[in-house]
Amino acid sequence: MAPTTSARTNEPPGATLHTGGVEAHGIDVIPDGERHGRPRELFGVWAAPNVSYLSLVVGGALNLMGLGLWQAMAVVVVGNLFWVLVGLIAVSGSASGTPSEVIMRSMFGVRGNRANILITGWFASVCYLALNWAAGCLAAFALADEAGVHPDTLLKVVIIIAVAAATLAISVYGHAMIVKLYLPFTIALTAVFVVLAGYVLHRADWHYHPEQPLHGSALLAAVAGGLALVASAPLSYNNSADFARYLPRDTKPGAIAGWTFLGAYVPSVLFTGLGVLAGTALDMTDPQSALESIIPGWFKPAFLLAIVLSAIANNAMTAYSSGLALQAVGLRIRRSRSVALDGTLGVALTLYALLVSNFLTTVNSMLQLMVALMGPTMAIYAVDVLWRRNRYDGHELSDETRGGPFWYRGGVNWAGAVALVVSAVAAALCVDTESFTGPIAKALNGTDLSLPVGMGLGAAIYLLMMRGRRA
Repeated sequence: MAPTTSARTNEPPGATLHTGGVEAHGIDVIPDGERHGRPRELFGVWAAPNVSYLSLVVGGALNLMGLGLWQAMAVVVVGNLFWVLVGLIAVSGSASGTPSEVIMRSMFGVRGNRANILITGWFASVCYLALNWAAGCLAAFALADEAGVHPDTLLKVVIIIAVAAATLAISVYGHAMIVKLYLPFTIALTAVFVVLAGYVLHRADWHYHPEQPLHGSALLAAVAGGLALVASAPLSYNNSADFARYLPRDTKPGAIAGWTFLGAYVPSVLFTGLGVLAGTALDMTDPQSALESIIPGWFKPAFLLAIVLSAIANNAMTAYSSGLALQAVGLRIRRSRSVALDGTLGVALTLYALLVSNFLTTVNSMLQLMVALMGPTMAIYAVDVLWRRNRYDGHELSDETRGGPFWYRGGVNWAGAVALVVSAVAAALCVDTESFTGPIAKALNGTDLSLPVGMGLGAAIYLLMMRGRRA
């Protein structure tokens, strides 16, 4: 089936990726002649955003939740296993030649998917842009201070815009640029954090126990909350097909899933674990200041620069996918322009967060609540890949016409819609965050069961309602 007119209005026909310029493709189907590369390239793509300062922050937060050293380490190892799902859904990219934002039409229908992508794809991405840029820019402010330039409001604005511009340049140039840069980013960031690890390990208390060890329901609540916190990172990446869609159609799915999983899981475990070790000796309520206190002056600029670089690496992928998300919800503009539009909004939120309000805290709490929505979305996506045996036709998925293969009833696949709404509501009833605690979580003394309830219920309802249909 030929691509529909609506699928091609986003990008010029015949545009190619490897032109040395800006990537021209958006949510259209990547032609077989333009699909090159090897799955091992995905290791660097997924490692760079996970050799991350934010991983250290999450690790330190587990100590603050009252977990002992080995309890927190177990949570890190288990919670990061959710990267398996990120690897699983990545295989749909090479099968279809389209991004996740289009593939999810098979689960929610053409119209239903627009609503899904608007929230779990576009809105969440813009909020993540603000959160990551805020963390990176705080380090950039400190770096300027180290250089003897004490940033006033004007200079802070300039720094925020500069960090955002570096990020968006990568996103606008697109997939080839990400593949090219992210392995060197991984190597550079790993080198800095390995040096940092030496200072952390020298201070770490290998026999650490909290002053008031948790037992019974209190321990269960802390473990459940810790798992949700760690798992929130992989569950936010229901867009992993975006970075595999340029691989040849006959690429082995196991290789795509394996390299994606390893690239994300290994650094996530290592550096979140490093954050846990830091939390045994340092007060990680202010992780940047705590870590700066144990490193020598000569290393501080490299450490701060690594925080900035990790924010850029994380956000370049996020901005890239947010641009595709805008196209998927129906905005007919080039991907490069949609990336710039999202980046502008992300910069505005970052400026407001750092210079005006405590907006960052509000957004952070909101994103914790969104795990109740993104967890079920990921579960439904993974079930669909398995149920269809990864058989996706990119041209059929790009057909947005009434009566098309994925129009379903009124443009909505009610199996996906019902599964997502019911499971997200159930998960919200079980969630426990600073801003909101669901009634079930309250009844269970703060035990957050939003992950198993939301994901398990979403997968079960979707599979039950799709049973009997032809894959």
